[in-house]
Amino acid sequence: MYIKGNTFIVTGGGSGLGLSTAQELLKLEANVIDLKNTEESFYKGREKNFLFIQADITSEKEITKAIQQVIEKFGKNIRGVINCGGIGGVGKTVGSNGMPLDLDLFKFVVNVNLIGTFNVCRLVAAQMVKQKPLEEGERGVIINVSSIAYQDGQMGQVSYSASKGGIASMTLPMTRDLSKFGIRVVTVAPGPFETPMISHLNERSKQKILNQTEFPARPGKSDGEFNKLVIHLIENTYMNGEIIRIDGGIRLGKL
Repeated sequence: MYIKGNTFIVTGGGSGLGLSTAQELLKLEANVIDLKNTEESFYKGREKNFLFIQADITSEKEITKAIQQVIEKFGKNIRGVINCGGIGGVGKTVGSNGMPLDLDLFKFVVNVNLIGTFNVCRLVAAQMVKQKPLEEGERGVIINVSSIAYQDGQMGQVSYSASKGGIASMTLPMTRDLSKFGIRVVTVAPGPFETPMISHLNERSKQKILNQTEFPARPGKSDGEFNKLVIHLIENTYMNGEIIRIDGGIRLGKL
């Protein structure tokens, strides 16, 4: 699939993985929609190819309205969505005080990360189905962001790991659901990256994680590593139905 001139929606484009992805797509002359707060200085002078929409990814009404805004600005040309939007959530099933995890916290993390991702997927896919196919009948690509926590979840990550595991588990059935329409689905499961989500960890915790990274023994880079993988997945039409870890070979045991 060609990127130049096509339209891509990025959730969570305000920072970290989503921001670097949105920036790289703009550099490649795509039309980019960010469904969250952005680093506005980067987008100055790029308004022709950029649209910022404040929308709740868990809301059918708001995402439907956002898609209509995209069509009004760029036409029926949505060829990809990259779901980077998500939140962390720390809490043990039963804490050291003997109290169970707050069920509302668990629901909140799952609602944003898993249900929000699926909500965007289904509504964007429904629009892609209506669009004219490109080469080989391809209409678009959905790239979801999980986490290595779906396999290597740590103590206190039960809600986060459950939500990211759900995203990973959607990959193959969603691929099978959408293949007849020429829509591909791929999931990326990043390890520790230089993002706001990991920046709050203390140095001791960071070092324990990096000690289990094979090579290179550092956090991943959003710019040049994560975003380049996303670009490859957009352009490589044979990439479909896969969950790809990008993690420097890390396999986390119990930290």
